[in-house]
Amino acid sequence: MIFELTTQIRVSNIAEGQKWYEILLNKQPDFIPHEGFAEWELIPGCWLQVAEGNPKEGNGPIRLGVTNIEAEKARLIKELNIDSFEIHSRSEVPVKWGTFTDPWGNHLGLFEYLDKTEEQERIKTIRGNVEV
Repeated sequence: MIFELTTQIRVSNIAEGQKWYEILLNKQPDFIPHEGFAEWELIPGCWLQVAEGNPKEGNGPIRLGVTNIEAEKARLIKELNIDSFEIHSRSEVPVKWGTFTDPWGNHLGLFEYLDKTEEQERIKTIRGNVEV
């Protein structure tokens, strides 16, 4: 039985990487077990680890679900100075999405459910009755 998920990306400078990911995720790390490593629980049982090391070429993307992709894109461009990225959609796909990179070349992205009722049901299932 699989009950949790952890994924790891690497940055060449952990201090800069931790600061960058704190802004991206709008929160401090949940766990810093040792030097050169920070970990965030994104949703219950889903962890993102940022470790100091050599980033792997061609990894990802790790896509994060958001409730307003346009607003989040604008925030990231302003606060993290990332390059603008295109938001895509296709009629057979229930989300719109976009991909960008962090300063270390890690591929990241955002997605937003098109059906807001489905989105709220997913949030309720994952997080409980927490208002977004």
